[in-house]
Amino acid sequence: MIVVPLKEGENIEKALKKFKRKFEKTGVVKELRSRQAFIKPSVAKRKQNMRAVYVQQLQQIEE
Repeated sequence: MIVVPLKEGENIEKALKKFKRKFEKTGVVKELRSRQAFIKPSVAKRKQNMRAVYVQQLQQIEE
């Protein structure tokens, strides 16, 4: 359970923003979306390799 302590006189929008940030860091939504459909391990590995190649190409272009 996420707890956001409020200081006296703190704005509710600021507290809500803190809550959203903490919730996003937990990765609950990301995990939920990934569990909606099964991805074969071979497909996941291929996707990861393609992403690594893409990132490496971007780094070479910057240099």
